[in-house]
Amino acid sequence: MQPRVVIIGAGIVGTALADEITRLGWTDVTVLDRGPLFRTGGSTSHAPGLVFQTNPSKTMAELARYTVEKFGALEAFDTVGGLEVATTPERWTDLHRRHGWAQAWGIEARLLDAGECARLHPLLDPDRVLGGFHTPTDGLALAVRAAERQAAAAADRGGRFIGYCEVVEVISSSGRVTGVRARDGQELPADIVVSAAGFWGAQLGRGVGLTVPLVPMAHQFAKTGPVPALAGDERLPILRHQDADLYYRTYGDRIGIGYYGHRPRPVEMDTLLTDTAGEPMPSMLPFTAAEFEPAWAETLGLLPALGETKVDEAFDGIFSFTPDGFPILGEHRDLAGFWVAEAVWVTHSAGVAREVARWIVEGAPGIDLHEADLYRFEEAARSPEFIRSTSVQAFVEVYDIIHPHQYRNSPRNIRTGPFHARQRELGAFCYEGGLWERPAWYEANAGLMAEVAAQGVAFPARDDWSARFYSPISIAEAAWTRTHVAMYDMTPLTRYEVTGTGATAFLQELTTNDVGKKPGAVTYTLLLDGAGGVRSDLTVARLGECHFQVGANGPLDFDWLTRRLPGDGSVVLRDITGGTCCVGVWGPDARDMVQPLCPEDLSHKAFGYFKAKSAYLGSIPVTMLRVSYVGELGWEIYTSAEHGAALWDLLWEAGRPQRVIAAGRIAFNSLRLEKGYRSWGTDMTTEHTPDAAGLGFAVRMSKPDFLGKRALEAAPPPRQLLRTLVLDDPAAVVLGKEPVFIDGAVAGYTTSAGYSATVGRTLAYAWLPATAQPGDEVEIAYLTERFTARVHADPVVDPEMARIRR
Repeated sequence: MQPRVVIIGAGIVGTALADEITRLGWTDVTVLDRGPLFRTGGSTSHAPGLVFQTNPSKTMAELARYTVEKFGALEAFDTVGGLEVATTPERWTDLHRRHGWAQAWGIEARLLDAGECARLHPLLDPDRVLGGFHTPTDGLALAVRAAERQAAAAADRGGRFIGYCEVVEVISSSGRVTGVRARDGQELPADIVVSAAGFWGAQLGRGVGLTVPLVPMAHQFAKTGPVPALAGDERLPILRHQDADLYYRTYGDRIGIGYYGHRPRPVEMDTLLTDTAGEPMPSMLPFTAAEFEPAWAETLGLLPALGETKVDEAFDGIFSFTPDGFPILGEHRDLAGFWVAEAVWVTHSAGVAREVARWIVEGAPGIDLHEADLYRFEEAARSPEFIRSTSVQAFVEVYDIIHPHQYRNSPRNIRTGPFHARQRELGAFCYEGGLWERPAWYEANAGLMAEVAAQGVAFPARDDWSARFYSPISIAEAAWTRTHVAMYDMTPLTRYEVTGTGATAFLQELTTNDVGKKPGAVTYTLLLDGAGGVRSDLTVARLGECHFQVGANGPLDFDWLTRRLPGDGSVVLRDITGGTCCVGVWGPDARDMVQPLCPEDLSHKAFGYFKAKSAYLGSIPVTMLRVSYVGELGWEIYTSAEHGAALWDLLWEAGRPQRVIAAGRIAFNSLRLEKGYRSWGTDMTTEHTPDAAGLGFAVRMSKPDFLGKRALEAAPPPRQLLRTLVLDDPAAVVLGKEPVFIDGAVAGYTTSAGYSATVGRTLAYAWLPATAQPGDEVEIAYLTERFTARVHADPVVDPEMARIRR
């Protein structure tokens, strides 16, 4: 018997979901909406429909690409092309970066001079424009038509659509959904309920104890009266003037204008639910005309022909914004069968629907969706205050030029480790990540630059873009780690405790390597999905027969493990990150620094690589792991948070004879690149197998079974491999997500990058064809330049691992 599916919301997402789910063979699908079909009154009903596919996220670009393809087949897409113009040098450079993303993700695009822009869009004043970025396959989604046609396709397969049916309650029993209750009292049974209700989704989530982190925001949109200059030329490309927070599209002989430059206006859901329920268009609010005046003045400068008309109609439309700008997708962990597909714009709607349908019906999406996963947020990031303030900031920055290393300015200091006060004394410049304050470099180390320079380490000058959120002090920190010893704050590393009689079997079943070694062993291993894709990488320390400490990547790992816990209570999973802390002590002098504090023998023979030991440093109880993500002798040293400040001070004083320093994340990143170590979510995702990512060594195929093993056994040789590139020019810098060319054609893209103090060149990882071999020359497009690089075997530094195993 087929599962019964109820989808709440008959907008662009709900109708696309019904189409995609029925296409996969589940035809008992009912779609409900509080408004009329299919101009329901939500965001779909008034969405301007502009689809720009290029995105810094490969995933979001793919979701948009499929939306264009599908809507085109439905004759619900007008391929007028997309044009983004620059009126400042900074934007013109950024359009080169966007062009690089398009090339990397396989989107047809080109850069234009001002004259070419004006020929494409004759209303433009070419004297205001420095250049443009043109994507010919972008265009206008006819959202309501697309909803109608996807609904019709679903109905042909058996789907039902019911308007004026407002869901007021999700019914459940024994931890799973059983149906929904409408305002008129009728109940519809269901095995799967999907909330695709747009900005009403947060309210529905609260009803089932789920935080759906989105904020409805009002956004200005206006239409002009007839524009005489448009006569006979009414299919102009969609246009972005991001320097002024504006976009434009044609409506016959009129121009539609969208504006993000006004004061952010979060909309209270209580007001919407109370005051506009039953209204024909509750997602359209009265226009705030005074705030549009700067937009109109800027528009007349860019499109002077609009001086012959005026704004004829306008409104403030409501759209959903999230703390990081990505959709909210996934299944409620504590209520089986309740799914969300929220904060999805028309641009990505069909792509999201395809992947969520696969997820529901087949058990997994077809592409990596970790950026949009419901459970990606830390606990503090699910607070109402955080959701509101960061979603407002996402609105403000929607057209800003965002640096890849740009960190959140507010809120800050939400998570600080016990070393934070000492780090501030050393002049730590902190990034924010996972709400943690993470030192990027320390001003106290500025004096080391001259010293390491005298030893031959170079400090090449950087261009303005790559110099942001960066300091050359990090080069000195990395070099010092290789020659002396440094302390790294590893507290933000996510840590779980897995205990119980079933702990070993649980971890053996879910991970690729053999974690069942005797207590005291540390194992690097992977989590795979059923298709053999890399979900995460873990460091598993067996501290006792039934006691493991797991170093993980974040909340998604906790969600993945929690959903697979045995129901008999034989395994207990706890996130111990906040109650513990960690200092990484690494460098050739690490043993000389730490051994005098410890009664245990820390020699290589007594305490080998990838081993764990419980010990005391002074009077402080610690767990020491002989592992090194920077590729040097040393340990990750863990203790409870109560001892953290004392541990830092103890190590700092002990390291004075070795001139120990504190080092930051930029040095850490460059050192791990030298050693060929990968970063999950950046270098590899579920779209990559272990062999492709260079992690085959972490897979023990001799194990009887583990999740993903069968898929790996059946997998063909990978067509692309993650390779290390060494740039030829000592001063050349790349930052990641740049296209890579072989013989003049785009062949792949970079992921991570960093300057190597050891090699004196920038290193980058890149996904390239498997045919690319060490020594091959490639080119990387960085902003307005091209740099040559060479494929290099991993690792670039110390391939014999002699430095780690001292």
